[in-house]
Amino acid sequence: MRILIIEDEQATANRLKKMVLDLEPNAQICDIIDSIESGVDWYKNNRHPDLVLQDIQLSDGSSFEIFEEVKVDVPIIFITAYNEFAIQAFKLNSVDYLLKPVKKDELARSFEKFREIFQKEDKPDFDYASLAKLITKKEYQKRFVIRFGQTIKAITVVDIAYFFTQTDGIFFKTFDDHTYPIDQSLDKLEPLLDPLVFFRINRQFIINFNSIQEMYSYSKSRVTMELIPPCEFDVIASTDRSGSFKKWLSGKPK
Repeated sequence: MRILIIEDEQATANRLKKMVLDLEPNAQICDIIDSIESGVDWYKNNRHPDLVLQDIQLSDGSSFEIFEEVKVDVPIIFITAYNEFAIQAFKLNSVDYLLKPVKKDELARSFEKFREIFQKEDKPDFDYASLAKLITKKEYQKRFVIRFGQTIKAITVVDIAYFFTQTDGIFFKTFDDHTYPIDQSLDKLEPLLDPLVFFRINRQFIINFNSIQEMYSYSKSRVTMELIPPCEFDVIASTDRSGSFKKWLSGKPK
């Protein structure tokens, strides 16, 4: 059995190799890979192994990024210190999932499971590319905690109609027409917000799609709009953002 180890901590990789060879004396360790880049390069230039022991979190990012660059259709035992990945890994029917530090008896059970799966005639197909998309999907801000005076209030992002700047600071307005100050610039807020829901139409505004009541053609291919709740300022998509704004309206993130 040819086994590839993907693990960036050298001591952990050596310990894992020793456990594998203790349990499977006839196994061949093809290589020990320590980064996404070297993993992609190895898969592209070598015969794929029979089994992979793969740490999810490498020093240069999630090892699932390997699957975005190269097709991998061999069974994998995932290894990580982060148990939030477990459900997704099992749903994909990976061979197994082990938490660090890996215990020898648990690894032995993983090898048993591997043999059980691959003794069957109808061997499963592993769709690691889909898992990569699921795992690397970005999580966006769910709530903002606002402090004004002695009051602290948590506002859910879905209740926010738009963010805007004024000379005296940054604010957002909720759909129930309340205005709150926030101590983050629009530049810092923009990457925190789901790009399918929010769009920065100009230097002054980030708007929620659901806040748009009416839109009108404006000069130089720009778009002006009325928002809910009403806004005292002109709300116009700037010339340099109008093209991407129109794509965003059709459901394509910028």
